[in-house]
Amino acid sequence: MSIHAFVPQGNTVTFLAATAAPAAVQAPGTGTSAQRYRVINAGVNLVFLGFGPTAAEATAAATVVSTSGKALPLLPGTDEILTILPNAWFTGITSTGNAQIYITPGVGV
Repeated sequence: MSIHAFVPQGNTVTFLAATAAPAAVQAPGTGTSAQRYRVINAGVNLVFLGFGPTAAEATAAATVVSTSGKALPLLPGTDEILTILPNAWFTGITSTGNAQIYITPGVGV
């Protein structure tokens, strides 16, 4: 099994995470099975990333996690490769301040 570097396969989308989650954005990929996404938190604040098959589900998942929740914490300056459902919707929330998030669909690690 060989490991391939991440290769973009779609347009990068972006949003500004803040203390109120902004409108969700969709990052369309090229497949119908699990999709890889490069997610970058270019800000200086922790972001709780909500994602899902619809904008409504992504928004509902974007909550500041205090004990348990569906949101994925993204540390400031984080560059992550995530494997989730194809054509997902994303948004994010912070507990303070804001942070610019960039999401690119693709393949590889």
